[in-house]
Amino acid sequence: MEIGEVQMQFAELIWDNEPIGSGMLVRLSANQFGWKKSTTYTVLKKLCDKGLFKNDEGVVTSLISKEEFYRRKSEQFVEETFGGSLPAFLAAFTSRQKLSEKEIAEIRKIIDSAKD
Repeated sequence: MEIGEVQMQFAELIWDNEPIGSGMLVRLSANQFGWKKSTTYTVLKKLCDKGLFKNDEGVVTSLISKEEFYRRKSEQFVEETFGGSLPAFLAAFTSRQKLSEKEIAEIRKIIDSAKD
């Protein structure tokens, strides 16, 4: 699921405020992005067409949670960039950036919980 940076910021705005009336979304978009009403509705329609959100009788809600969206995006990145290999991703990630003891412990917890 590919969306651009501006669409991502707009999606974050919706996720942070949902359910949100379309009128309020227009006002928030004007304040945060300087958008006109037509721009807000154009970007919203694109995200609805991609299956992220729905606008039902003027109330905008998500069809995919923020967490689910980022999970899918992460899986897609690892699949496309590292052939689906999580070890290859971790090796590349840690080759230039060392992990702290806390990060290592958190990763171990994740691995241990995935075993069950």
